[in-house]
Amino acid sequence: MHDADGCGKPWRRMAAAACSVLAIGIALLAPAGAAGQAALPEQKTAVLFGANIRYYDIGSGPVLVLVHGLGSSAKGDWGQVMLPLAQNHRVLALDQLGFGNSDKPQIDYGIQTWVDFLGEFLRQNQVADFTLVGESLGGWISAQYTIQALRGVAAGPSLGLPKPARLVLSDSAGLHATMKRLSAPPPPGKPAIVGASLAGEKQLLASVFHSPSYQTDQALRDGLAWSLAKGDAWAIRAVRNPALLDETVDRQLGAIKIPTLVIWGEHDKLLPLQDGRYFASKIGGAELKIIPGSGHAPMIETPDAFLSALQPFLR
Repeated sequence: MHDADGCGKPWRRMAAAACSVLAIGIALLAPAGAAGQAALPEQKTAVLFGANIRYYDIGSGPVLVLVHGLGSSAKGDWGQVMLPLAQNHRVLALDQLGFGNSDKPQIDYGIQTWVDFLGEFLRQNQVADFTLVGESLGGWISAQYTIQALRGVAAGPSLGLPKPARLVLSDSAGLHATMKRLSAPPPPGKPAIVGASLAGEKQLLASVFHSPSYQTDQALRDGLAWSLAKGDAWAIRAVRNPALLDETVDRQLGAIKIPTLVIWGEHDKLLPLQDGRYFASKIGGAELKIIPGSGHAPMIETPDAFLSALQPFLR
């Protein structure tokens, strides 16, 4: 049976995770999940600004809002950790506009697009006290959302952003120098990889995952097939728009004055550990937890270690 989330088979889970990559926007493959992992419930639908947004609403208790990365989905990024988190929390995890099972309009996407949709999603669900957790592109969106929410930035009187009580950034994008590097053409003498290809899959897998188990020929075949099928290339390509550099958050991080946890894969080759150290140093009181043996997506590559880093912060 075909799984539109890309997680019905182990390689598809790997694909969704690796799609968090901001440099290329070619789908990848994700690691095999734990044997016997319980199935997630059916997604719900929210209609936001006329667009259908699919999301999970699992568990009860303090609210966690999970924001996935580029080219992925709620299930793709968070599929291995949602149910453990839902044992003590209400977990809300949406497929962002342009990705997963949500609508994929051909619009001019920006970070503000996703911030606005996240705000409308939370207003519609009447969420007022919550922890916001973002990964990669989702971290960039979550940081920008938090800055605007705490500053009271809003397009109108009824459009204020619900304020998070706590923030978690995992291998977060959004720093100007790194985003500029990822959107730049390759250096002289290094040929560009144009379009979806096996070579592109190989480069992307190596940049996202630390373990060599993600480098098999079959993973490349399956990843290319998935990148051709999932239908989010327009939104992925939009993130390479140089105009998004105006939405980076370096100089605004001091506005985040809520408890913040920064989680980073020790071997992240896409968004280097020095970026994680920068986030933690510029957000007052932020704590940095480094995940050994993990690359860019620790919630997928090393989910138990990710939960061990996150759960004490949530207590």
